[in-house]
Amino acid sequence: MNTTLKSKRTYSFFENIFARFWAAWGLVWFIVTFLIIFLPSMLSYAFKDERKGQDYFIFVSRIWMRLWLTLIACPAKILGRNNFAKDKTYIVVFNHNALLDPPLSAPFIPAGNKTIAKSSLAKVPIFGLFYKRGAVLVDRSDDKSRFKSYDQMRATLRKHIHMCIYPEGTRNRTEAPLKNFYDGAFKLAVDSGNEIMPCIISGTTTAMPIHKKFFLLPAKLKMEFMEPVSPAGLDVQQLKQKVYDLMLQKFLESSTKKIN
Repeated sequence: MNTTLKSKRTYSFFENIFARFWAAWGLVWFIVTFLIIFLPSMLSYAFKDERKGQDYFIFVSRIWMRLWLTLIACPAKILGRNNFAKDKTYIVVFNHNALLDPPLSAPFIPAGNKTIAKSSLAKVPIFGLFYKRGAVLVDRSDDKSRFKSYDQMRATLRKHIHMCIYPEGTRNRTEAPLKNFYDGAFKLAVDSGNEIMPCIISGTTTAMPIHKKFFLLPAKLKMEFMEPVSPAGLDVQQLKQKVYDLMLQKFLESSTKKIN
C-alpha cells in the first residue's frame, strides 16, 4: 500500500499573492467573529452542570466556525456523526496536518468536549478565557503538568464530556500520511474503558499548506468520524496500532476521493 501520498506543490505568483491577501481576510474575520461570539460563549461558565455548560459552549463554537468557514470559502462536510451513541463518552482522536485542524475539529463533535492543548495560549488576553473553557491545559515541558492533565482528562470523561486528542502530538511535517502516535490517548482509553473514536480531517492542507507561512486558500474541508474502537482485551500498544492502521487506511481512501 502506498503511504507517501503527501508532497509539496508549487504555487503561481498570483496564487501566492492571493493566498496572503486571503490569509489577512481570514484573520480579520476570525477576530471579528470571535468578538461577536465571545460574550455568548462565556455564559457557559454560568451553568452549574459542567456537561450542560460544555454542550452550550460547543454549540456556540459550532455557530462561530460555520460562520467563519463560510466567510473564508472553506465549507466543512461532516460525516459519521451517527457513530456517536448518546449514552457513551468517547476519546476522539484526529490526524493533524494544519493550523485549521483544531478550530475545525472540536466544534463539530455532536456534544460537549474538551481538547488537550498547550497551556501557553491560555495566557492570551480575552481569547485565553475562551481557550481555557474548551481545553484541558498541559505544559509538555513540565512532568507535574503532564500528570495533572492526565488526571483532568479522566475526570472530564467521568463527567460524560468527550476528550479530543491529536495522537501525532504536533502537525505532521513529514512525507508520510500519519506520524507515529504517542501512547497518551490509548493509555487513557485502556485505563478508563472509554472507546476511541477515530476521525480523519481532509482538505486543511489544501487550504493552509504546512510549508507556507501566512497562507490561506479557499478549499472544501471534510471530517469523517469512524466507527468507535473498544479497548477491551487490548493493551496500549495493541490499541494504538489498531487505531493507527484504521486511520491510515481511511486517510489513504480519503486522499484519492474528491470532496464534494
